[in-house]
Amino acid sequence: MLLALVATLSLVGCGADTAAAPAAPPPPATTPAAPAGLAKSIPTWLDVPSISVHSTLVQLGLNPDKTVQVPPVDQPLQAGWYQHSPTPGQVGPAVLLGHIDGNHQKGIFWRLHDVKKGDKVQVGRQDGSTLTFTVTKVDQIAKSSFPTDAVYGNTTDPELRLITCGGAFDAAAHNYLDNIIVYATLT
Repeated sequence: MLLALVATLSLVGCGADTAAAPAAPPPPATTPAAPAGLAKSIPTWLDVPSISVHSTLVQLGLNPDKTVQVPPVDQPLQAGWYQHSPTPGQVGPAVLLGHIDGNHQKGIFWRLHDVKKGDKVQVGRQDGSTLTFTVTKVDQIAKSSFPTDAVYGNTTDPELRLITCGGAFDAAAHNYLDNIIVYATLT
């Protein structure tokens, strides 16, 4: 569903002092019947114990230029859920974004690159449930080669994506050159 809507996704300005955002898929025109998975429930918090991450989640939409909103850079410890992706527990890839740094301090996903296959990620939902996801893969990839299909493409099970910037910092452009992407499946 989202795969066809995304041409390019890169987290521009992640952690920089400007609030630039990734290119994004627009919201789907219609919602197809949901395969097996949990009912929709807005995510409210995120824990990644292996890197001591705990954050509430804000809802993120699209900027006027159709890029994905990111949490405010002056609040680098705030993570967010891209509201045009499935909610965690629904079939498909729920997308959570956070900064590596911002406002001259470490961000919520400062250590996202340290997450390992097998690590657990917990997400609290508005319905009171807590879901546990298991990390299956961690990638660092150039923004120019962002794996749109792998991040936003349809899946047969509930999955989770955690995304931040990483790699070298281009001081002239105020931008990191890579993205760190964590892939996880519902346990």
